[in-house]
Amino acid sequence: MREEYDIKSLNPRKNPYAGRVKQQVTMNMNTSTVDYFKAMSSESGIPYQVLINLYLDECVQQKKKIQFV
Repeated sequence: MREEYDIKSLNPRKNPYAGRVKQQVTMNMNTSTVDYFKAMSSESGIPYQVLINLYLDECVQQKKKIQFV
């Protein structure tokens, strides 16, 4: 194995998916909400954060409106 590598020559192309990168956010959620998605996660095998993201994406695509009581 080489001691040094020229990193720039290994992958000279820019990442074509760089514009689609997710943005990390921090938010406070109700424990019951997190528990719900964790339970769904254990049933489906999909990480709960991915499930939350999928649900929020669905809300955006369907242009759901929040109903305040």
